[in-house]
Amino acid sequence: MKQLVFVFLGGGFGSVLRYVIGKLLNNTENGIPYGTFVANILGSLLIGIVLSLAVKHDSLSQNQTLLLATGFCGGFTTFSTFAYENHMFLKSGDFTSFAIYTIASFVVGFLAVFFGMYLAK
Repeated sequence: MKQLVFVFLGGGFGSVLRYVIGKLLNNTENGIPYGTFVANILGSLLIGIVLSLAVKHDSLSQNQTLLLATGFCGGFTTFSTFAYENHMFLKSGDFTSFAIYTIASFVVGFLAVFFGMYLAK
């Protein structure tokens, strides 16, 4: 139960920060989502740092990792997890899984958005 609280708190802070960045940086005039892009890139950078500290340097506890990586980065952006998972595929030399996962994530993700919009009509 304690672990769920760490994920919950981190996710809440990440979500709020992503909202604020989006409000500040997303361009409503031409629709370019600079805030989303910034959040995705910062989240990817942060999850790389956090998981490196947790795994390579053993300097973060499991609860700290849940708070920061799963919670905060998960709430801030799901792209950070996607990027890290792809890094692990490439690092292990699993290029087939990397290609399938990447292509499927983009294609299915876009299709899900369009399908959701269709259902909401």
